[in-house]
Amino acid sequence: MAEDEQDTGSRRRRPPPRQSPSGEDRERNRLSARVGRYARVGANVGGVAAKVAGARLMGREHDRESGASDLAAALGGLKGPIMKVAQLLATIPEALPAEYAEELSRLQSDAPPMGWAFVKRRMAAELGAGWQSKFADFGHHAAASASLGQVHKATSHDGRALACKLQYPDMQSAVEADLNQLEIIFALHRRMNPAVDTTEIAKEIGARVREELDYDREARHIALYDEILAGNDAIRVPETLPELSTRRLLTMTWLEGRRLLDHKDASLEVRNRLATAMFQAWWYPFSHYGVIHGDPHLGNYTVFEEDGEPAGINLLDYGCIRIFEPSFVGGVIDLYHGLRENDQDRIAHAYDVWGFKGLTRELRDILNVWAQFIYGPLLDDRVRTVADGVAPGAYGRKQAFQVHKALKEKGPVTIPQAFVFMDRAAIGLGGVFIHLQAQLNYFKLFNQAIADFTVDTIAARQTSGLETAGLADMPRA
Repeated sequence: MAEDEQDTGSRRRRPPPRQSPSGEDRERNRLSARVGRYARVGANVGGVAAKVAGARLMGREHDRESGASDLAAALGGLKGPIMKVAQLLATIPEALPAEYAEELSRLQSDAPPMGWAFVKRRMAAELGAGWQSKFADFGHHAAASASLGQVHKATSHDGRALACKLQYPDMQSAVEADLNQLEIIFALHRRMNPAVDTTEIAKEIGARVREELDYDREARHIALYDEILAGNDAIRVPETLPELSTRRLLTMTWLEGRRLLDHKDASLEVRNRLATAMFQAWWYPFSHYGVIHGDPHLGNYTVFEEDGEPAGINLLDYGCIRIFEPSFVGGVIDLYHGLRENDQDRIAHAYDVWGFKGLTRELRDILNVWAQFIYGPLLDDRVRTVADGVAPGAYGRKQAFQVHKALKEKGPVTIPQAFVFMDRAAIGLGGVFIHLQAQLNYFKLFNQAIADFTVDTIAARQTSGLETAGLADMPRA
């Protein structure tokens, strides 16, 4: 996060965060911490599973609305990773029945912040006993808190405003415990004769949540986006401070800005400017480097001003970044052209490249209903809104119902792991455009983004970008 006055043109490779003073990882995945977490999560979620199983055993049809409310109530009293998982599930189409997704979408990551005494101990564990001397000022109260950690605003000795993202204790153990309990939630889904096999979805959620714990990786993600978006003045990326960062503390410059939704009643010119910046912030990294921001939550963006006018967007969180094989990006573009030209061979090739197995022409046609919905604005060469006259609350519901009904009869279909966050992020991005009521020619924006695309070109860019950011040798799923 950086001040408005920050020189956003200074893009450079940044070294990784420092190690904690002792060099010992005292919060690694520990059995004792996992056992305690199992007891809290398992009792709550397991009770819901037992209720569902009991209804089936007695020959009664499971009441989905009641079960969804029970699950939301069970998770609502828990904090930490399970809340993150629940919210991810709520935004991935067909991961859960609609009733469950609706209830889980209401959950908020409102983990109570750590108190000052606790924060001081956490900071000393990361930066050493004299940590406060490393800052000119450090806020005693959290500026924001979420499911995995909290952010404190601070000031550097050279006067820069800083954001210090501090992870809650024992999160690695909590994540492993919660991900194991995730199977209980998916077991509930399997009892309901689903249209989608969730096996790969569970793998993808696990991989992304584990990555979010590693602030070293997140710092490198920031460096990657700094490299990718170097030439775009409408999008700002924070600068990390490696000397004040560790694997569980990420210190970066504070990006001053207002909430995106504060501008929903601004002029159409302003709303279109912000929507265009959002489009570029998402599609340019994907089409040129095979990278997406997988968590398009409205809270992950703010709007900065220049000369008193909204000028662009700040990208605030880099924990959930998805890096794809270049061939996967090629599949996205192949499906686009296949739908536009009704080229069935190209459409089939796209699904194959993505990792869909055993799709018949009939199943592809069913999936294309959803694809036509996602790609719709990009296929339509005119100025329009994303929803194109459909009420925001009804956006996608008709298509989702149609696909769900058809897959129940002809499926299930296994959603490939790599596909999960691509679909989720595209829908989230559409939601941002709806909130802004932007009117753009998405066809032109998209075709500008893919104008020079080849798999070889994107592979070369990606290799260079990952090396510059220090991500080339880091494992990825």
